[in-house]
Amino acid sequence: MSGQPGKVRVAVVFGGRSEEHAISCVSGGAVMAALDPERYEVVPVGIARDGRWVLPDPGQRLTITDGALPEVTGGTPVALVGDPEARGLAVLDAGSAVGAALTEIDVVFPVLHGTYGEDGTVQGLLEMTGLPYVGSGVFASAASMDKEFTKKLLAAAGLPQGDHEVLRDADGAVCADPGFLDEAARERLGLPVFVKPARAGSSIGITRVTDWSQFPAAVAEAAAVDPKVIVEAAVPGREIECGVLAARGSGLPEASLPAEIRLRPGVDWYDFAAKYLDDAADFDIPADLTPEQTAAVQKAARRAYLAMDCQGLARVDFFLTEGPDGEDELVINEVNTMPGFTPISMFARMWAASGVEFAEIVDRLVTGALAGAARPAR
Repeated sequence: MSGQPGKVRVAVVFGGRSEEHAISCVSGGAVMAALDPERYEVVPVGIARDGRWVLPDPGQRLTITDGALPEVTGGTPVALVGDPEARGLAVLDAGSAVGAALTEIDVVFPVLHGTYGEDGTVQGLLEMTGLPYVGSGVFASAASMDKEFTKKLLAAAGLPQGDHEVLRDADGAVCADPGFLDEAARERLGLPVFVKPARAGSSIGITRVTDWSQFPAAVAEAAAVDPKVIVEAAVPGREIECGVLAARGSGLPEASLPAEIRLRPGVDWYDFAAKYLDDAADFDIPADLTPEQTAAVQKAARRAYLAMDCQGLARVDFFLTEGPDGEDELVINEVNTMPGFTPISMFARMWAASGVEFAEIVDRLVTGALAGAARPAR
């Protein structure tokens, strides 16, 4: 299979083995639709839940339809060619691990969310095969995926974090012990707390605990996703997000106008259903902030992006709360190196409000990845 002359061949990789498989499918479909067919030749590559790489069957649904989530199922098995000189994919023969070369790839857009995709694993694979790719590298992807180390790196850069505890190896025996988080820690954190898998996203495995009797079950639910669990104190305040894009060429990254998420009455917090399935929140884009507050959010978002050594893009989530003296205080909730990526996702909508439309974002990211193809050898 040969490429179309004069066009850049973009492998858009979506799906994956994480709990965020369906959201990645939606993001992948949106990216492919946004790539200009006059400039780019798209090679869709789906990763099934069991880890198989395929060229998806024609007609693969990549949208949430009537509450039904998309999934990569059938397709032609393919694999990355390990030789950096080949820079391509191979079609696998049935029942074997060898196959004929399919095509040379110019750049990869890994629209993968969660583990085995957004956590540095696929980035490492692409580094080994010598393929340029969109987004952050191995270190930034891994560190941003792990909430413990995100907090440590941001704190080292002087960016405020909410109070939290890390539970390691939170297996069934630990979950059954309500005293695992000692009394001093409970008093310091207060209630409610949010119990989260340390390395997951899309609010999967998260529980809002309002009574300590709920704590063992909440840890068990989080530990089913990741044996390392974060227990975070609730931060009262407004939920603010800001998108960051690498500068065109050299220079500091650019920050979008911020957005605010406002939950509707009766919705306690922004869980998976509220994000993707229910009409449970209102979005102010841009957020109703003073010029000084907007500038502070943008500055902090750029600082977080640089502190985590991000590349290409990121979305930085904040709580805007009141400090001890009544002043504004920004507390960073997380840094997302591959946020939900559709025209109606918060990242895209913030940039649209800032004058950068979705197709332009996609083009900038692909162009930037190609320009930075001379990544330092590891």
